Amino acid sequence: MNGLSQRRESEARLYGIVDLGYISPGDCESVTGALLQGGVDILQLRAKNHEESAILRIAQRLVPLCRAREVPLIVNDFVNVALEAGADGVHLGQEDGDLAEAVASLPAGSLVGRSTHTPSQAWAALREGASYIGFGPLFPTPTKEGRPGIGLNDIAEIEETVGGQIPVFCIGGIKPGNLDEVLASGARRVVIVSGLLQAPDIAECCRGLRERLGEQTPGVPAGNIGLESSRD
Repeated sequence: MNGLSQRRESEARLYGIVDLGYISPGDCESVTGALLQGGVDILQLRAKNHEESAILRIAQRLVPLCRAREVPLIVNDFVNVALEAGADGVHLGQEDGDLAEAVASLPAGSLVGRSTHTPSQAWAALREGASYIGFGPLFPTPTKEGRPGIGLNDIAEIEETVGGQIPVFCIGGIKPGNLDEVLASGARRVVIVSGLLQAPDIAECCRGLRERLGEQTPGVPAGNIGLESSRD
């Protein structure tokens, strides 16, 4: 929880989520390893409907993996878990607590993200001190059951305004097949969940996505991107 986390977040393009809605608790470490090897810039642990104590145990196992790669680990919803596990921050939905209180509760340099669904919510999160925002869901997604997609029309405005001050990560139903459409609408940063977690080779998929986002996987020469298999 230091300046490194803030630098990585400001430069980040690809945000991955270890989501227990898609994988089992026992697979969290191997999936995290593949996401890190593929080059995600930020990683979040999201475990809806799981006991806080169970989330803490998983977070404690993932923190050293992320720390070794200098990738911030964010805990969804639970400030106390982030604190106890030594994670780099927390991500809060619109109904998941006061953002200013979370900022005050965490050590200096921690990241506090906020999910936003409208331009007014994006501006509110900026005023409340968010380190970054998620903006979406752009498309309908099983992780936000019953919530319609907000579409692509507001991306350029939010990126130009709010995105000029804090990172904006577009989220919700983004997959390799529609990424070009999202980027053409003005997005610079994306969160991809099922498109990564359900890929036959997670690390390979990450590398391909980073290349399309205009980045190179750290430690892998440009000519080798997409050529190495990471899941034995």
